[in-house]
Amino acid sequence: MKLYIAGIGGMLGSALAARAKCQGFEVVGKSSSELNLLNRDAVFREICETRPDALVIAAAKVGGIKANVEFPVQFLGENLQIQGNLLDAAFKAEVDRVIFIGSSCIYPRDCKQPISEDSLMTGPLESTNTAYAIAKIAGIQLVESYRIQFGVDWRSVLPCNLYGPGDNFDLATGHVLSSLLRKFAKSLDENSPAVEIWGDGTPIREFLYVEDAADGILHVLAQDSTPSILNLGSGHGITIRELAELISHVVDYQGNLQFNPKMPNGTPKKVLDVSRITQTGWSAKVDILDGIRKTYKWYRLQEGSFRGG
Repeated sequence: MKLYIAGIGGMLGSALAARAKCQGFEVVGKSSSELNLLNRDAVFREICETRPDALVIAAAKVGGIKANVEFPVQFLGENLQIQGNLLDAAFKAEVDRVIFIGSSCIYPRDCKQPISEDSLMTGPLESTNTAYAIAKIAGIQLVESYRIQFGVDWRSVLPCNLYGPGDNFDLATGHVLSSLLRKFAKSLDENSPAVEIWGDGTPIREFLYVEDAADGILHVLAQDSTPSILNLGSGHGITIRELAELISHVVDYQGNLQFNPKMPNGTPKKVLDVSRITQTGWSAKVDILDGIRKTYKWYRLQEGSFRGG
């Protein structure tokens, strides 16, 4: 099977490519420097000329709370363009199977926990990432619309917070785990007495190691019959305070944790109900402590490329 991975240069895309090659897929895809996914004509040419059997859309404009708050236009507009271009091109090229990668942030801010797929669009979104969430919801709806109107075997997979090798460790635009890991590593190197952490530490989040995520996505791709929308996660939550303490332990940082309640917490709790995908025979394998250790080891090996950001 020829598998096209949109976003192959990113954390999830590169993990998917490595895992898929091990499973015997012919993997194709281009980096953002080789193909501008905002260019509709270029995307159509690429997908129609490549004619893959399957497409995984792992490409998106992503970032943490700070980036989402500061650049809502880009998070909404660019994601709408990227996913629309790819899904429309996939239909024109008659791609048999498509998996659209959504996000757990598409669920209402205060919905029942753990969050089931049926909670989608049942309440108001978290204000700090509304633009990104609406773009992802639109992508899920476009997949559903293609299924209904044309009977295609396309699905949406909604992962929780992903982390691991290849993550974005930029302090301004990275997600919480990678940003914290870099903060602690930097504070260790500089002998800083404290690490500032946004919020009060009480929000609960769920994290999934990127190699587990890649394995789960390929598992769904291989199934002949699954629900069209599937959560992907570990099923276990951890507070931001507990996460910071784990990272501090892994990094061996001896200073203080300084929480800043003046900064936004985001959604109070976000843990996915993963019973649907569990019923298909998949579950996460890497626990968070082991995953943080692996990520930190990778970060230290790549550290030179993160200087100055």
